Amino acid sequence: MRSSRFPALAHEMSRSVAALAVAVLLAGCVTENVQSTLQVDKAQGSEQNLASLTQVIRNNPRDAGAYYTRGVAYGKAGRLREAVADFTKAIELNPRYHQAYYNRGVANQELGQGTQALSDYNTALRIQPDYDNAYIGRGNLYRANGQNNDALRDYERAIALGTDNAGAYTNRGVLRQAQGQHVQAIEDFSTAIKLERFAAQPLARRGFSYLALNDQTNAFADFNAALRLNDRNAEAWAGQGLVFEQRGDPSRAAKSYRRALALDAGLTIAQEGARRTGRG
Repeated sequence: MRSSRFPALAHEMSRSVAALAVAVLLAGCVTENVQSTLQVDKAQGSEQNLASLTQVIRNNPRDAGAYYTRGVAYGKAGRLREAVADFTKAIELNPRYHQAYYNRGVANQELGQGTQALSDYNTALRIQPDYDNAYIGRGNLYRANGQNNDALRDYERAIALGTDNAGAYTNRGVLRQAQGQHVQAIEDFSTAIKLERFAAQPLARRGFSYLALNDQTNAFADFNAALRLNDRNAEAWAGQGLVFEQRGDPSRAAKSYRRALALDAGLTIAQEGARRTGRG
């Protein structure tokens, strides 16, 4: 009699552990891990490319577009203050340059200048009310500040405009996860995956929504796919650990949790998983 009851009890316990872990993840990450609109590109931000763009500016010192283009390159190189300076010059030369306001907003946000970033996003939208990227940038700023309802509205505006920016769907999906809307979140993450095939984050996040719906097979497939794309995704390692734990394999679960903690020592879901498996 014991042998027939205990496996079922263990299964129910593993499901409750997974549900609790997913809840912990979602509670802790609503305002974190915002998919940024600023992506480093070594080729575009190379010294050779920057030197070439600087020569263009020397030849055309009143060309707002030349400053804007070099500002984008500085941003890609991670040289944010120089990017801000170039976007500012572009705006001085062309006060209705909405893309320059938006990109300066992104750079200011990365520099921790939230007030300036918000002003830039708002100005870009006053000039060009249907500018999807500015809604996404402002949504990211709102979400980073914990203003999740405002963020959700901006992501939805961008999506209603037909944006092809995967970040709008990924970040809306995370907010929907936090509200327990896992079916809708999966739809958002799936759209993001179609738009950006090599992005690990929407795969990892979709995995947690599958886990919340007790779909272990699809969850495990998503965590593994995310790790094939980026083996430095701490959430994907933690998710993989959860599935191993749910399957009754604490040794492999512990290894996954350790990999997650090596990448993000503060990831609560991995800390608790490591403790549960006796390796914390």
